[in-house]
Amino acid sequence: MANKFRNLNSKLFHLARSSFQRTSVRPRMSFPGRESGFTGNRKVLGALGALTGTAGLLIYALESSVDASSDCVHPAHQHWNHKGLLSALDKESVRRGYTVYKEVCSSCHSLQYMAYRNLVGVCMTEAEAKAEAEAITVRDGPNDEGEYYERPGKLSDHFPSPYANEEAARSANNGSYPPDLSYIVSARKGGEDYVFSLLTGYCEPPAGFALRDGLYFNPYFSGGAIAMGKVIDNEVVSYEDPNVPASAAQIAKDICVFLKWTSEPESDERRLLLIKVTLISAFLIGISYYIKRFKWSTLKSRKIFFIPELEAQAKREAEEAAKAAKKAKQQECNKCENQNEKQE
Repeated sequence: MANKFRNLNSKLFHLARSSFQRTSVRPRMSFPGRESGFTGNRKVLGALGALTGTAGLLIYALESSVDASSDCVHPAHQHWNHKGLLSALDKESVRRGYTVYKEVCSSCHSLQYMAYRNLVGVCMTEAEAKAEAEAITVRDGPNDEGEYYERPGKLSDHFPSPYANEEAARSANNGSYPPDLSYIVSARKGGEDYVFSLLTGYCEPPAGFALRDGLYFNPYFSGGAIAMGKVIDNEVVSYEDPNVPASAAQIAKDICVFLKWTSEPESDERRLLLIKVTLISAFLIGISYYIKRFKWSTLKSRKIFFIPELEAQAKREAEEAAKAAKKAKQQECNKCENQNEKQE
């Protein structure tokens, strides 16, 4: 790696040096006192450009080397329908993903930053979201008597956590703490591709790979040993739509889309805002350009001619006008003096 960078730096240096030494075909005019300054600025700019390019290549190479030396398999890129600039999330897939989370994932993982009201208008109606919220029991209080009580859930309540605290979660999972899934897609490099590959990538460990009790082999997890077992399999959940097969790949896809929505619940609104801003900006830019051309047309289209004869004539006329004004002033002064003498 070091030899590659040395060769790259030497090539960049020779390229910059040759660009400084080459001469232009078109003859240049010489301005005293400016040629040395221009040459110095050119060398400084060339050196800065070479250093910037070298730094960019170094950063890219370090990033690639870190990825290449990772202790896990890189997830394959999947073709998601919501990855386009103007593509929205599949609301049916989000609804099915919520079903997968409720029946499979919620026994270990929490969604502490999501409330039941967030489901309204996305994958459920208000009545359906209320029914989902009322299915849980929330400890609330204190009441007027200072006691805590339990009540059915409301739309404003957040998704319940499967464990009371972190210690209880670690105790139930052999010391491992199941992460919260609210922003898991945004928090992991690879996003949906990583989560999909992790859920569907369980396999037998290779020869010589030792696993402790309670761990499972997954090549997409750092180190290969993961405490979460294989929970996604064919027919692990039942979908409401009989036309959608409940295969392992489909279930993993739906839960990934659902977790993408929990990570960025405002993504569709941002895309709609982008469309509105683009349309309004195009209209305003067109109007502004037309007004600018209209207002500046008189200045842009005028022509200024320089004719020496006309300039000389205008100069003579100005001199004659000045002389005439001076003569008229002198005559008025003389007239005033004559009047004063007659009065005396």
